[in-house]
Amino acid sequence: MVIDSNKTVGTIVADDYRTAGVFSQLGIDFCCKGNRTIDEVCAKKGIDKFALLDELERVTSNNNNQGIDFKSWELDLLIDYIEKKHHRYVEDKIPQLLSFLIKLEQVHGAQHPELFEIKKLFKRSADELTQHMKKEELILFPFIKKMVEANRNNSPINIPGFGSVANPIAMMMEEHENEGERFEKIVELSNNYTPPADACNTYKVTYQMLQEFEADLHAHIHLENNILFPSAVVLQDKFY
Repeated sequence: MVIDSNKTVGTIVADDYRTAGVFSQLGIDFCCKGNRTIDEVCAKKGIDKFALLDELERVTSNNNNQGIDFKSWELDLLIDYIEKKHHRYVEDKIPQLLSFLIKLEQVHGAQHPELFEIKKLFKRSADELTQHMKKEELILFPFIKKMVEANRNNSPINIPGFGSVANPIAMMMEEHENEGERFEKIVELSNNYTPPADACNTYKVTYQMLQEFEADLHAHIHLENNILFPSAVVLQDKFY
């Protein structure tokens, strides 16, 4: 795959998800801030653009292992996948992680005061993600599904109270960016999820779970920001 440095990071990952690993290793946010080009992120982070492009070409050169082509999916199927895989994951992991973080505060907080801020940030993330997902599940996603069904049946659709679908999408994307920034702070406070020398097993497991939670959140937000939402805006143009 020939990659243009003027393409946005989010578009590159949407075209071939194998590139996500390259961006992640370099600390490049391809989901919440996926609207930046290769040129922009390399300039900001001091990354060798040509070395990055070479690595992206390398990981995409094998055409036999591109993984799931989410861009080819119908939007209602993609929504079901996001809800069943990513929304349920968030719902399942939040209480576990909060329980572990509270325990770490109590046992290790005196020696590692950063744990108090990490717990505070994750609790805020948990609260806002829970509200965020409900807004998607109760308002935005059902409307996108209605558009898909109307398009299949060549039937009209009523304009919703929020007007253009771009309005709730803009809100969701802003909230995604807030989550990205929150986890950037957690990464910094946890030294990139590196447990200290005196860490117990719970400490190690909690940091591993936080890292996995962030990785899932990146995949989750990528599917929405870079595939579902732009496609929903295009689909709406058929009706308005």
